[in-house]
Amino acid sequence: TRASAGKPEEARLTLEARHSAGKLLIAVADDGAGVDLDALKRAIVARGLAQADAVAVMSEPELLDFLLLPGFTMRERVTDVSGRGVGLDAVQNFAKAVHGTVRIESTAGRGTRFVLQLPLTLSVVRSLIVDVAGEAYAFPLAHVRRALRVPRSAIEMLEGQQHIAYEGRPVGLVTARQLLGADGRGVPATDADDVSVVLVGDGAGHEAALYGVAVDAFAGERTLAVQPLDARLGKVRNVAAASLLEDGTVALIVDVEDIVASVGRLVREGQLAGVARGTQATARERKRILVVEDSLTVRELERKLLEKRGYAVTVAVDGMDGWNTLRTGQFDLVITDVDMPRMDGIELVTMIRSDPQQRAVPVMIVSYKDREDDRRRGLDAGADYYLTKGSFHDEALLDAVNDLIGEAT
Repeated sequence: TRASAGKPEEARLTLEARHSAGKLLIAVADDGAGVDLDALKRAIVARGLAQADAVAVMSEPELLDFLLLPGFTMRERVTDVSGRGVGLDAVQNFAKAVHGTVRIESTAGRGTRFVLQLPLTLSVVRSLIVDVAGEAYAFPLAHVRRALRVPRSAIEMLEGQQHIAYEGRPVGLVTARQLLGADGRGVPATDADDVSVVLVGDGAGHEAALYGVAVDAFAGERTLAVQPLDARLGKVRNVAAASLLEDGTVALIVDVEDIVASVGRLVREGQLAGVARGTQATARERKRILVVEDSLTVRELERKLLEKRGYAVTVAVDGMDGWNTLRTGQFDLVITDVDMPRMDGIELVTMIRSDPQQRAVPVMIVSYKDREDDRRRGLDAGADYYLTKGSFHDEALLDAVNDLIGEAT
């Protein structure tokens, strides 16, 4: 039969194993006749698994899925090696047990291909080894877009979260210490001018979620034999498995998909820790002011006025943004408007005075509206100074800042 079809008399079986899209892909293919779809349809109907009219309109992948059902066979006779319908069922059960999938592809006259897509925990995986708080962690290269070093001075604040620029787009920056529960989370391991960053994402394309994970150091690439964690541990957040390095050191393999989900949760809850930014000596010499203002015009006016006097200025677009920004950095003064979306200035002052780590930061309220009620509420909430925006022309703002925190350096 093969010779009449122009094929070699000996059949060829091909076994393929590789990494694809962050998974272990195993494929077994032959160059036989392929699945007889007409015979498959008759077998489905004969065994009462579906009505003939439904089978007639099924797609090829839907029909091939019937081959994976327990007890399903197209053999008319049972032999020692086939006809019981347990072979593919066993493969399907194994794949499900390890959270994988099985797919069948067939081309009439050319052959059949069985594709298993399985978790990386069943394989060896090429990984980027990093140091986080003195421990070794591995990032599977299938999920790593790039490893790079970023100057601390290039880290910017955007809507309360630290960002770096990559290929013309802002990328959120998070610390591996916080995500992995390491000691001293958010604190840099060294005073180096650069930060080691691993860019990871949960999809392809420009619109896919992309984050920069700040680690303490890069330790090179390795091919690791993956060892599943003990089942008694359950699911360990942000960790997929473990492995041993050449010197016997245990390296935890991070679960990048879990990390992306964790970052989203921390962003929503406003709990992201920050990376120390800029040249450290310069940051200590210049006093830092956080300006919280929803009006772009007023925000820029205040920023330029303060920077001209020598202060280091960070801006936030509303009270919630200001609160998140305040908790990810160190500031000598907060200047806030009253009327803002999401969280107004009075609420922001109340939050600051209620927080043990922030309550000592001086707060100045600056408002267009010279309402006695707002003034009283602001001062009662704990504001140190209340100023109307109409006073800018006589440098009352700068005088008030100087009264509260002194000169810029």
